[in-house]
Amino acid sequence: MILVLLAYLGGAFTIVSPCILPVLPFVFARADQPFLKSGLPLLAGMAVTFALVATLAAVGGGWVVQANGYGRVAAMVVLALFGLLLLFPSLADRVTRPLVAVGSRLSERASMGGASSPVWASLLLGVATGLLWAPCAGPILGLLLTGAALQGASIQTTVLLVAYAAGAATSLALALLVGGRVFALMKRSLGAGEWVRRALGVAVIAGVVVIGFGLDTGFLTKISTASTTGIEQSLLARFHMAGAASSAETSGPLPVEGPAPPLTGAVQWLNSPPLTMPGLRGKVVLVDFWTYSCINCLRSLPYVEAWARKYKDQGLVVIGVHTPEFAFERDPANVAKAVHDLGVTYPVAIDNDHAIWRAFNNEYWPAHYFIDAQGRIRAHHFGEGDYAGSERIIQRLLAEAGDKAAPQGVVQVNGQGVGAASAGGFRSPETYVGAEKAKNFDSPGGVIAGQAHAYALPATPALNHWGLVGAWTVRPEYAALDAAGGKIVYRFHARDLHLVLGPSANGKPVRFRIRIDGAAPGADHGMDVDASGAGVITGQRLYQLVRQQGAPRDRTFEIEFLDPGAQAFAFTFG
Repeated sequence: MILVLLAYLGGAFTIVSPCILPVLPFVFARADQPFLKSGLPLLAGMAVTFALVATLAAVGGGWVVQANGYGRVAAMVVLALFGLLLLFPSLADRVTRPLVAVGSRLSERASMGGASSPVWASLLLGVATGLLWAPCAGPILGLLLTGAALQGASIQTTVLLVAYAAGAATSLALALLVGGRVFALMKRSLGAGEWVRRALGVAVIAGVVVIGFGLDTGFLTKISTASTTGIEQSLLARFHMAGAASSAETSGPLPVEGPAPPLTGAVQWLNSPPLTMPGLRGKVVLVDFWTYSCINCLRSLPYVEAWARKYKDQGLVVIGVHTPEFAFERDPANVAKAVHDLGVTYPVAIDNDHAIWRAFNNEYWPAHYFIDAQGRIRAHHFGEGDYAGSERIIQRLLAEAGDKAAPQGVVQVNGQGVGAASAGGFRSPETYVGAEKAKNFDSPGGVIAGQAHAYALPATPALNHWGLVGAWTVRPEYAALDAAGGKIVYRFHARDLHLVLGPSANGKPVRFRIRIDGAAPGADHGMDVDASGAGVITGQRLYQLVRQQGAPRDRTFEIEFLDPGAQAFAFTFG
């Protein structure tokens, strides 16, 4: 019930988000009609359509994306026709084709028919609007879509997305009621009914053009400071739904959270034959969900490895569950290489199908689950931090299991390279380069998904905004460089800057050079480049490109690729 409430509130907040702007003309074109027979069906159609499309997109395959693309084209045709008929009512008398006849009836009955207008006409316009609406993916919507993608189709998934859409519809309904009164007042006091109707027709057609050419994306990235992220993050934190969280204090009895799920479903095991929960009875088990390009996971790995070594002889078994985020992390050879390079010695289950992830109902990287000798989950911790508290939980569970001589004190870890602890105080968030999750993109024209395009250098980017330069093809998960000389520019505020990169599709290494504020990094270079900024992409992994020596401040990062074929996935900071 709490998740439904959060989803509803997250949707309601979209009224103050810039992402609602492109659909406002379609909604306010109904402002002068009776709300129950016009505005309410329109908003209901919009909400239900969005929820169904979002559910299918989250759990379906590529056919869903393609079908939705056709649906968006049909929606733009219907809405453009609706706008024309608002602008030129006489047009309805001269059209005879079936589709235009439908538009004529929409215009005559839904736009000018008053209380007698059929509900279905407004509902159809709502369906068309729902196909075009793409709300900002804030923390709450991100949580819902991630859960849908990872846990599969379910009634709960659809209910939560309907709740989100209903929240947005509620706030729009309030705005629509207020707008209707304003328009009615204008008609009475100014005799401006005809001009208001025509102005709405122009606004609807302009909205269709803007969405059709993708101009709304570029515009919204430039005004994205009007965001509800802070409010949503506060709500999630209040209800313990996001971020680093621990289930248990280290003082007082540890609760029993339930039996540990099975470890079945891994496609392969590293450093060990397959393990089972019944076979581990009598052992204290730490299950660590991670993925090798996740910076938060990499910073916690030195502690997990230290615990595995320190308490191995006392009965602790550490199991790393490698659950991929990007497609390249599904390659067992890539995972095996990362396990070797990172010095991971404990058993690792390659959970490519998210089977173990779903069994634990997990939602985070990294996530630690502490299991006692009887096979029960006694505590969990999501995210980085509180390593001393986690180690004390291990000690208590070992003591409960009968090992009173388990070592005390906590490990002292001095992480190196990407494993070094975050400096704190950074203001730049994880940023995806692929079209599926790209935000704050500043190159003119926005992201052109799925086709080769020559991108231009953005004007001075705002903090946490970025852009591409040169010939790129932006795919759902990554951007691929089509010709040498391409660049990525990012304005950031952090000590460390990392970028998940891969070489060309044929595996050929790609040379690159970085600059900070237009100059070589010097002493501020990361572990994967030298002081001149030179580096080479040899595999698909996270590369540390910047580690500043001084206090973090706003700086402009640029990476230029000297060979074609580079694949760029995501920025992370620390």
